[in-house]
Amino acid sequence: MAEYKVQANAKINLGLRITGRREDGYHTLSTIFQEIDLSDELVFIESEEFGFSCSDPTLPTDDTNLCVIAYKRMKSLVPDSKDFHIHLNKKIPTGAGLGGGSSDAATVLKFLNKKWKINLNIEKLKKIGLELGCDIPFFFMGKTQGATGLGEELFPLELPHSFYLLLVCPNIHISTVWAYKQFNLTNKKENFKFRSLLDKRIFWALFENQFESVVFPSYPKIGKIKSDLEKENSEFVSLSGSGSTVFGIFKTLRLAEKAREKFEKYPTFISHPILHNRN
Repeated sequence: MAEYKVQANAKINLGLRITGRREDGYHTLSTIFQEIDLSDELVFIESEEFGFSCSDPTLPTDDTNLCVIAYKRMKSLVPDSKDFHIHLNKKIPTGAGLGGGSSDAATVLKFLNKKWKINLNIEKLKKIGLELGCDIPFFFMGKTQGATGLGEELFPLELPHSFYLLLVCPNIHISTVWAYKQFNLTNKKENFKFRSLLDKRIFWALFENQFESVVFPSYPKIGKIKSDLEKENSEFVSLSGSGSTVFGIFKTLRLAEKAREKFEKYPTFISHPILHNRN
């Protein structure tokens, strides 16, 4: 049986503002999605029937899993196509604001679109992805993208330089739905002026993640990680998405590795951003 291995990269949010709420209850936002080189691996194995398994026994493998939903959505377009068993080797922490589940689902959609020769264009793939999750469209674009609306209105940005990331991932699962429900819309803000944030150099002081105002009071351990990381020669420290991951940005690998020593009781990762101006 043929076997195909595909990487699904994580993301961080370089700043996140809540800008409003639509009549259907969904919130609008303004953020910069940044693809990073921390990744899950999906193994597609040709099979007589579809199956899904995962290296993490705590993750559901039934019809509630986004990968399964994505698979069945594509299968409905070409029901006679040969099936695959998908095995997910999980490395991106779940419920951590790193988009692992969304990236995995986007990878399933992209792989099957090509392998089954469905040949949907990027806009149609993004539309299907949005039906499954608001940040899935980003993973069809990747690298650095400004995002507004639900997160599906994307436009490429270029960071003026690269950096190193230290991700500190406490074993806390935070529901994005919960985080939005806690947010007080009297604190909503205008969209980021992306050009002023990134033109020629990065003005980190202008970034903010508004989810910190609801996550830190409920999970003080996460707030302490941020304050501790800010003491470690970091350029910028923030919650990613609704958390629970806190990331620090460092100029050099040596500084990131030194800071990592202070967070030995948590899972940590050192990663790079994947940029438009890098191969």
